[in-house]
Amino acid sequence: MRSLTEQDIRNSFVNCSRGEAKRLAVPRDLDDRPWDDLDFLGWREPGAPDRSYLVTERAGGLVGIALRFPASQRGFLHRSMCSLCLTTHRGGGVSLMTARKAGAAGREGNSVGVYMCTDLACSLYVRGRKVPDSGARFEESLTLEEQIARTTGNLAAFIDKLYA
Repeated sequence: MRSLTEQDIRNSFVNCSRGEAKRLAVPRDLDDRPWDDLDFLGWREPGAPDRSYLVTERAGGLVGIALRFPASQRGFLHRSMCSLCLTTHRGGGVSLMTARKAGAAGREGNSVGVYMCTDLACSLYVRGRKVPDSGARFEESLTLEEQIARTTGNLAAFIDKLYA
């Protein structure tokens, strides 16, 4: 993914108002992000534990998504799998992230959801740059490029649902 500016990020959101996009907390460490290892930029809102955001490149442009997830997490003995990168985590490492749909459907309150890594570090888990709390990812027969393609394909399928 190419590096992004704060203005790029704010202009990319498709499921919130311009005012909401203007007020959200953009990460201050954009210059320090490992852009070459990211398929999307994801972060949690520091002051709002139930909000997170995701920005990705799509069809030559950027798509930003405001997400919500439950503040309370399940017990730590439970394991869950991320629907995007297929990384397993213990406890609250995977959350059901919901996004308001784009356009009129979203203004009417319609939303879609996906189970994702709560820390939104899917790209780093796939590339082995970050180790999940469960200790390791499953060994796969797919190449790294195929795993990356699967993760970005799963994200694209979720984004498609925002417009359906």
